Amino acid sequence: MDDQPIDLDSLTPGARTILDVASQLFYEQGIHSVGVDTIAAEAGVTKPILYKNFGNKDGLIAAYLQNRHRWWWPTLEEAISKADSPRALALFDVYMQDARTITRGCAYLNAAAELPADHRAYPMIRRHKRAVCERLRELIEEDLPDTPNLQRLADHLFLLAEGAFAHHRIYGGSLLSEAREIARDLMVV
Repeated sequence: MDDQPIDLDSLTPGARTILDVASQLFYEQGIHSVGVDTIAAEAGVTKPILYKNFGNKDGLIAAYLQNRHRWWWPTLEEAISKADSPRALALFDVYMQDARTITRGCAYLNAAAELPADHRAYPMIRRHKRAVCERLRELIEEDLPDTPNLQRLADHLFLLAEGAFAHHRIYGGSLLSEAREIARDLMVV
């Protein structure tokens, strides 16, 4: 199983087009329901070109998730840089912003629901979610250094944010705001 990240900087313009088209289709329609024929046709390339650049659909799925992390992470970091202490609340703010424009929930949770745990792209799902939780822990440690059980609090905030985001379409936008308030209360030392 090749779970090494793909060098996204070395993609040719054609490969970038394939990745952009596949990313939109995977997110909007689901990974399993989109075939390489559709991706190639929408990207205006042949299947051999797609395979040359990504190896197979599994490689393209891994690139999709890696690329999504790459463009989303700076949004989180920018929100953190502008946030007041405790900056861990910035994650909730980013999720609330995402909830306004994202139509099908979390791409990583969607992919996790569709892919088996031994799929080539699954490590990217884990890396992304672990990175979010680890960033929460770092922020708590920096802003509230006397907090006991830093990792436990980070895990709780992570689960609170993820759960609220996963359910925001079911229960409405106020769920994320409420989760943010609970998170704020949990960080009172």
